[in-house]
Amino acid sequence: QLAMAVASIVGPNMCTRTDLQKTTLPDHPIVNSFTQSEGQARFNFSTTQYGQPFSTGTYGLHDFGVTAGILPDKLGIGTHGPFSGTDATGCPEKVSDSFEKGHHQPHQWHQNNYNKYYQSFSDRDNAEKVRHESKNLIAATDAQTKATQADSTKKLSQRARDIGYWKDELNREIEEMLHEDDLLCAQKIRLEKALDATATPLIIATDCLKNRERRQNIDNVHDNVEIELHKEVDLIQKVQALLNKTIQETDRQIKLVRKAKHTLSKDWSDKFQAYTIDVAAGNLDNYTTQIMYRDGVDKIQGGNSLPEDWAQRTHDHIMLAENERMAGVQLRGIIDDILTDVTNDQREQANLVEKAFAERVEEMHDAKRKLEDHLKKVCVEITAQEKNIEDLKLAIRDKEEPMKVAQSRLEYRTHRPNQELCDDPAQQRLLSEVEEIKASIAALQDKMDEALHSRQDLMDTRKALETEIAFKQDSLFIDREKCMTLRTRYPTVSRLVGYQ
Repeated sequence: QLAMAVASIVGPNMCTRTDLQKTTLPDHPIVNSFTQSEGQARFNFSTTQYGQPFSTGTYGLHDFGVTAGILPDKLGIGTHGPFSGTDATGCPEKVSDSFEKGHHQPHQWHQNNYNKYYQSFSDRDNAEKVRHESKNLIAATDAQTKATQADSTKKLSQRARDIGYWKDELNREIEEMLHEDDLLCAQKIRLEKALDATATPLIIATDCLKNRERRQNIDNVHDNVEIELHKEVDLIQKVQALLNKTIQETDRQIKLVRKAKHTLSKDWSDKFQAYTIDVAAGNLDNYTTQIMYRDGVDKIQGGNSLPEDWAQRTHDHIMLAENERMAGVQLRGIIDDILTDVTNDQREQANLVEKAFAERVEEMHDAKRKLEDHLKKVCVEITAQEKNIEDLKLAIRDKEEPMKVAQSRLEYRTHRPNQELCDDPAQQRLLSEVEEIKASIAALQDKMDEALHSRQDLMDTRKALETEIAFKQDSLFIDREKCMTLRTRYPTVSRLVGYQ
């Protein structure tokens, strides 16, 4: 019966008893056994778990009564498979290990129920407290809201009266400042023209820097031209900042002088709007149709000034108008000096940039000419090295026939009969000849490898020189054809000073 069970597991296409090897057990009779690899054993075990038959396994076809109690690992062989963890008969040691235990304990279950009971009681108690407090809060907030609204209406009415007073005072002062309208307009226009004129030099300088950024590899060097261009850009930017600041100062003076139509008129306009708004706001009540929710209006911060500073500011606008008008006279003199100085500085820096360009172009042209000379020499050497490689290949081929002759002679002599197959001087010389030819071929091959490596180095050098020459050519084109041509559009002195 045991043999039939094993045969049903093994199957008709598997190994039979006659295919099994002999294994000698210590102190036990010789038995027939069969082993398998660890990977096959894992596969067989997995298939057996799902009720599928497996092809092979670790078991012994022998008398179980003789080897009873002997575990597979005592057989002296690695055992893996469905019988691992079993005794010699294949019976599992522990069956209960295959079932999973519960995840929680009974006291945890009772504690969870108690937590739910307590949470329910706490939530009900809190809800009752909230309802009682809500009734009291509704009554208190209703009384507070009505009192606050009445006080706000009263303060809006007082504010409207104050705004109306200062609105009338500003209206009387507006007419006195209208004649100061155009005192600084001419100088402001000149500053704006000078500022517009700086745009062209800045564009030229930045374009030159952008063009030179396209220089490739080592040619993208931080040379004197780039240094002078950066200085020119910095200078122009400083000039623009100075002119902008001066224009802003001029605008400030013009605005102060134009109190009638600017500062005072704006202040009057603001007060008129504020008066209209406060009157309309004071007329609103709970029954007005224009009221509605305004989301986010309560997040807007308070006014730009304090109540005590509000009236003083309007008074200061009126008193400072005359002082600022006199400051405009001094500002016009400063503007003349600024325009003269910035024009001279820009023209001087432009001359330095153009000089640096001329020197760099000459230096680049000289480097390109030297690289071209080296390229010609490298090309000549490549040609010579290629001829040398061909000579070495021919020399190696010339060794083929002598090698064939020597090896053929040796092969012929192997057919000498009996005692005639002697290691005579001729045999020794033929052997040494073969070795010498092999050594010659090896030496020639080494030299050819060296020549090939040298040729590759020369070709790499040629490629590097050609690339470098292309870089120089590209750099010359950028500096000479693009940048220096672009700089011919530099504006004249009369335009830089603001007269055009």
